[in-house]
Amino acid sequence: QVQLVESGGGLVQAGGSLRLSCAASGIFFSIVTMSWYRQAPGKQRERVAVISSAYNTNYADSVKGRFTISRDNAKNTVYLQMNSLKPEDTGVYYCYLPQSDYWGQGTQVTVSS
Repeated sequence: QVQLVESGGGLVQAGGSLRLSCAASGIFFSIVTMSWYRQAPGKQRERVAVISSAYNTNYADSVKGRFTISRDNAKNTVYLQMNSLKPEDTGVYYCYLPQSDYWGQGTQVTVSS
């Protein structure tokens, strides 16, 4: 059974940093692509970053240069390091496994101005 458990969200001032983690179980983690999405209030869910099994990465234009996605296959965990946070980064951040169309429960990130 697939499980994705996010952690690391919280309240931070603009310009601050947060590191999100997503611990996966029930999958062969090292061979799958993993993604982070976010959903701001009243907006559609959008993809923030993706990392392939070959460690290729891709980012939304709005977060390029500020966010970094990484993975630790030994820990079955994908991370999202978020720096220089802005109020518009506020939302619920979700870990997503495209292969199985499986979502984590989400973690709230709130950036105050």
